[in-house]
Parts: sequence; C-alpha cells; structure tokens
Amino acid sequence: MTLAESDSRRETGDTLVSCFAQSLVKANRITQGALDRARRVALESNDRLEYALTRLGILSERELSDAMSEFLHLPLLSPADYPTTPVLNDRLSARFLRETRVIPIRDEPSSLLVAMANPLDRYAQQALRFAAGKEIDVRVCYPADFEAAFATLYGEQAPTPAQGAAAARETVAISDDVDKLRDLASDAPVVRLVNQIITDAVERRASDIHIEPMENELLVRYRIDGVLHLAPSPSQQLAQAIVSRIKIMAKLNIAERRLAQDGRISMAVRGQDVDFRVSTSPTVRGESVVLRILDRSQLALDFDRLGFEPELANQFSKLTAQPHGIVLITGPTGSGKTTTLYTALLELNSSERKILSIEDPVEYQLTGINQVQVKPQIGLTFANALRAFLRQDPDIMMVGEIRDLETAQVAVQAALTGHLILSTLHTNDAPSALTRLIDMGLEDYLLTSTINGIAAQRLVRLLCTHCRQAFKPSAELIERLGLRQLAGDEPLMLHKAVGCESCRMTGYDGRTSIVEILTMTGKLRHAVLKRADASELQRLARESGMVPLQQHGLRKALSGLTTVEEVLRVTQQGA
Repeated sequence: MTLAESDSRRETGDTLVSCFAQSLVKANRITQGALDRARRVALESNDRLEYALTRLGILSERELSDAMSEFLHLPLLSPADYPTTPVLNDRLSARFLRETRVIPIRDEPSSLLVAMANPLDRYAQQALRFAAGKEIDVRVCYPADFEAAFATLYGEQAPTPAQGAAAARETVAISDDVDKLRDLASDAPVVRLVNQIITDAVERRASDIHIEPMENELLVRYRIDGVLHLAPSPSQQLAQAIVSRIKIMAKLNIAERRLAQDGRISMAVRGQDVDFRVSTSPTVRGESVVLRILDRSQLALDFDRLGFEPELANQFSKLTAQPHGIVLITGPTGSGKTTTLYTALLELNSSERKILSIEDPVEYQLTGINQVQVKPQIGLTFANALRAFLRQDPDIMMVGEIRDLETAQVAVQAALTGHLILSTLHTNDAPSALTRLIDMGLEDYLLTSTINGIAAQRLVRLLCTHCRQAFKPSAELIERLGLRQLAGDEPLMLHKAVGCESCRMTGYDGRTSIVEILTMTGKLRHAVLKRADASELQRLARESGMVPLQQHGLRKALSGLTTVEEVLRVTQQGA
C-alpha cells in the first residue's frame, strides 16, 4: 500500500466518522457543543472521536452502538448469536481481535460474518478482508457483549492433557502469590471487563450486581426493579482475576479469601459519579461478590415520585410534623424504607432544626444533615450513638434500624424528652410493628406514649407503557380480590406485562411504592395496653381509616400502573 493510498483510506474513514457525528446532532442524541468538546478531546489525546464521546459520558456505549446500527443500517447481535468456539483461529490472532474489537461469528463460503464493537473502523474491516481472503459481513455488537464473548472464547487456552498437572500447579501458585494475583487483576482485558460489567449494570438501572462462582461458570446477574436478571457470563478462568480487580478497586485485602469483607468504590459512569457498596463472601467454589449501586442520579427524594398519592403523602407528613414521638417504617430489605426516610428528612430539613442520623451504612450523603456510620467493632452501636446524639442538642434523629431492646429503649426515652425519632423495623405490616416491639421487651405504656404512626411499604414494578396490554378480569378474580369495591363506578380493566425492546422484554420499567399508614388512635392505644394480637390491631387500624398494602397495590393495578401478579408477589399473597 502506498502512502497516498493510506492517506486516502484514512480520509474516507474520517469522513464516515464525521458524517456519523453529524447524524447524532441531527437526531438530537447529542448537542453541537458536546460534539465540539469531544472533537477537541479526541484531537488532544489522539483518540477516535466515537471513543471520546463515551469517555466524556456524552453517550453511553449502548447508546453509541444503537446509533451506529441505525446509521449504518446494520443489525445488532444478541449474546446468543456468538459461537461456542473460536472461528478462523488459525488465521486471526486474539491480539488483533482484541485491538480491533472484532469477533468472527461464522465462516461462510463467500464471506466471513463478524461482530464489531466499532463498525466505523474501516481499517479493521480491510485487515479482516485481507486475512480471511473473502468479503466481510458486519454486524454491530454491544461492547459489554464483546468483552464477555472475547473472555469466553480467547481469555485462556485450555491445557492439553499432558499439561494438566502443570497447569493445576500453576493455578495454585497464582492463588498463593498475591503479587501475581494483583498483576493479573491489573491486566487491561480484566480491567475493561470489570468496567464494562459495572457500566452495563448502571445503564440498565440495576440496584445490585451479583458475581457468583458456580461449578462450570462464573454467574453474573443484575437486580433490576427488584428481580434478578442474567447477564453475559465471563470465562470461569477469569473469576479470580475479576474478584481481585473489584477488591483492589474497593481497597480490600486481596490475599484474604477466607473471611467476608466490605468496602466501597467511587467511580464516574456515563459522566456521573456513582458509589458502589462492595461485599465479598467466601463460598465452596470461590468468593462471591455483590455490588450495591448507589446512583444519586436515579435517587428520587420526592413523595410523589416515590408513589405516594397526595392523600398518603399528607398523612405521612402529618406524622413527621409532630414535634416529638416516634415514626416507624416497616418492610423487608429492599422495600425502599431508607429512601422514604431520606425523603422525610429532606422535607423536615431547615436552618431552624438540627437533624442527626445514625445509619448502617450511610448510603447517600444529605446536605445539612449530620450522618454517622455505625462501627460495632469500636462500640459505636445504634444505642450508643443515640445516647451521644442526645448531648448534641438535636431536634430530629433518624435511626437506621431498631434491631434490639436497648436501641428501642433509648429511642423511646429520646421521644419522651421532646425529640422526633424516625426509624425502621422489619415486620410484614404496620400493626405487626406494635406487637414486635412488645415482644422485644418494650413496656406497652411507653409504646402507646411515644408512637405517632407506622408506615409499611413495598416496591412493585411499573408496567412498560409501550407494550402493556389491557384485558377484562374474570368474574372469579373480581370476586376473590374484591376489585368491584375498589374500582367503584370506574370500568374494571387490568393490564398484563408483554415485553418489548424498550423494557428489554421484561414488560416492566421502573418501580413505585405501595404503602399502608397506621396512625395511633385512642382505640389502638387501648388495644395495645390490653395486649391485643396483630389481627385485632389490624382490624382496628382498618376501622380507623388505614388502607391495607394489598388494597393500595390493587388500586394501582386498576389504574394501569402495575399488574395484579406484582401486587400479590410483594404482599405475600397467593395468586
């Protein structure tokens, strides 16, 4: 190839990238100012423009791939389309495929079908055409899918039978050698793979990333809208390197694999700062890792956005507006209790009030509120922190969770001395919280003197508005769930989840709260003093106007926000 031919091909590639960039502006995917900034960064760093767009967080990698597919009129591949063994392994080196971000999919008589993470790279296509000796049929792939497939196909070469014993000894040596393990975790492919797993999870609005070693695979799952979904699985041989990379990022001890460890990671994803709470746990097949994603850009600290209708929001605000007493939120882990407490604190936050919180852990930092992380190993427990708080002249105190009698007693004493206490408790419904506190050993007369109200909460998935499908419920379902009374004069209509590209074929997109709020009345206080059971308290609470969790959920199902199946799932009722 002559120098003139090389310059001509480079100009052709630059023209294609320039046309693609302008198409992004015309389609309102990016602004002209953002494009100019990416061009400057690409020029200064001698990088490709399309990579600068993702590095600056102007576009996510998935958004960039979707735009390339649309611009070039090329189909997008799914993880199921990748081969199980390398194609043309004798002609195409793994190093070349890694550098060009290409994976051969199928070798056909007249062409080679390939997946490209960057189909704008004309040089890579020309090199492939030359190496394969035939035309190249290009498909677009998401970078996360490329990383997972490349790690599976080319991450490690399986040892031959003659090398088996030596390979096993080498694996043990690597496991025992911390320096080698650190080097392995710092390799560029492992770093890119871990970053891609994290980025993909954030883009899909996952709340948690689960990385779990199994017998024959390394399982990666994302918890999206409260339900776990499988993600592309990397090569099992990279399991130790991936876990070590995450532990390095979280500043954990990579040599310690016998004990559970906890850490934290802060990194920029899509141009936004995101925090990750990291937990590792030893299992019989290796270390399991869970990353809790704390993305402030996805945090909705507003009662309306949380799913509280105006009437419920006003009822809850009346409880927290009282100058002293205890307000509790109950529900299982992951039901949104902490988010509701944060929303209440921000509503109460003002220059006239001093607010203190003790949490385990501090998930989000709130401006104007003094937040403390518990540290039981040095004696900083919920109860001890509460005692210390009382000497800080507070107006409002939040306790992450009432776990034991000591914490409950200190909270009651603080409420009796003129403070407002907000906290959480693990019970199935609001009335059960009263019996739970008595079972802990709290005196009933103290309970009735301090509890202002209790809210029980669950999160249900919202139906995707693009594909939800309406249907008329059967007479049996209407009768069993009492839908006629809930609907009133409105026509009875429910919706079911279908699934489309917009919701990634799940049928759901986002979550909302369903809530029941118990306000302490004279009748309820009298029943507590008589040691009434939870069912009696439930009956009295309904008589005083409490709308039960399931009824609130069914109302949302009747309004087309969610499905009956979702409501029954989270309220622990049989379908």
